Parts: sequence; structure tokens; C-alpha cells
Amino acid sequence: MSLFYWMRNDKVATARYSADFDAGHKWGLPGLKNCPGCGNTWSGAGHEYPAVDLSLIPEHPEFEEPRPEPLHEFLRLQALVRPLAPPHAELPPGTRFGPLEGRASGQFGPFTWLGNSLMIIRRDALDGLQAAGIRGLLGCKTELRFRQKTPPDILELQIELRGLLHRDCLPPDLEPPCPTCGRQGFRRPDDPILDGASLPTDRDLFRVGNFSTMIIGTDRFKDAVEQGGWTGISFRELPVRS
Repeated sequence: MSLFYWMRNDKVATARYSADFDAGHKWGLPGLKNCPGCGNTWSGAGHEYPAVDLSLIPEHPEFEEPRPEPLHEFLRLQALVRPLAPPHAELPPGTRFGPLEGRASGQFGPFTWLGNSLMIIRRDALDGLQAAGIRGLLGCKTELRFRQKTPPDILELQIELRGLLHRDCLPPDLEPPCPTCGRQGFRRPDDPILDGASLPTDRDLFRVGNFSTMIIGTDRFKDAVEQGGWTGISFRELPVRS
């Protein structure tokens, strides 16, 4: 049985590199304004699909400016992008699409993070992971603007949602998701537990379905990273419960 690890920025390792970047995805769904079901105005994080190219639809300029929209307008825009997205994608408010755009400079390590939920990877590290047989990796080109004459080849991994946090680590009085917008608000548990029945068997890297800013890797992924000598990720093993 696989072991599963919560992966975050190894700040000690990444501090050895001079990488600096300020970037965001090219397009995104708006936030939701005053949901008629729960009353919340909100936008999520961790739903990122850099391989989805919205230039294929004529309405793509409507996805360039972050803003909240009422439900009917949000649903119209969501319907426009759904045919381009992976079939299982939920596409909540704030879902981002397309390449990372922005400025970048300095020397990049194998893995570099924007916060703890967006991970970019050097081409050599991605090639090495794929050669090691790591499953479910999709590297997407970025549109980072570098100052140096020979910029590094940096990609973003499209890390899709699979699996769930187990109910035992969630608040006992947690309300069910809003039936209108799907929002379920709770803080990340200090001691996360993964729901074994929900975990994927076809990939070694994924986001948690009910807490999308958490990135999970299998022991296969961890072993390949360590054997390749690639730095930038801290691994915390998480318990799995059926």
C-alpha cells in the first residue's frame, strides 16, 4: 500500500536559490457575489488548470479581470469553459486557467513555490521524474518574463483534485456544502487524515478534493525526488483511514 505525503515549500532549500517571481494565471473564473444559497461572496484557491487554453473561445477577454459576479453570470461563464476543462473538474469560483504570466529573475531550484499551493518545476526535474515512471505529471509552459539572456526552462505542473480529507479530522459540527455554490468553509486541520477509500490509484501527485491548497505525493514521488537530488519540497507523511 502506498504512503502519502503532504508536500510544502522547503524554505531552507529554496532560500539557497535567488529565484524571484511575481506571476498569476492568464485567465480565471470570477468570484461569486452574494450566493443566494449561503449568502457568501467568495473565491477559492488551488483550482488551477494551466493546460486549459481559453483563447480557443471568443469570450476569453471576459476571464481576464478578477471580480465577483452574481450567480447567473458566474454560471454562464462556467458553462463556457467547462468543455475545455478536464471532465471531472468542479470549476468553483476563482478557478484559474492558462499559463503563468509575470516577471521572474534569478536562479531557480528544481522546485519553486508561490505560497504553499502553487509549485513550478525546472524542465530537468520534470524529465527526471517522468523517466522514473512517476504517474500523472502534466508539465505546462509558463510565460514568465526573465531579465537574463538565457532564461531557465520553467514549467507549472497541473495538479488535479483527487481524494478527500477524512471526516474524523474535520469539525464534528461542520455544515454540509452549500447546495447552490458548493462552498464548505472550514480551517485546515492541524493533523490531517486522508480518506483511504477516496485516494487515487492512477497518479502519484494530486490535490485534496475538499481542501484544494493541499498537495499530496505518494512514496513513489518522494523516492524519485530524493533519488534525483532535487530540493525544494518538504514531505510530511499523513495517516490514511478507511
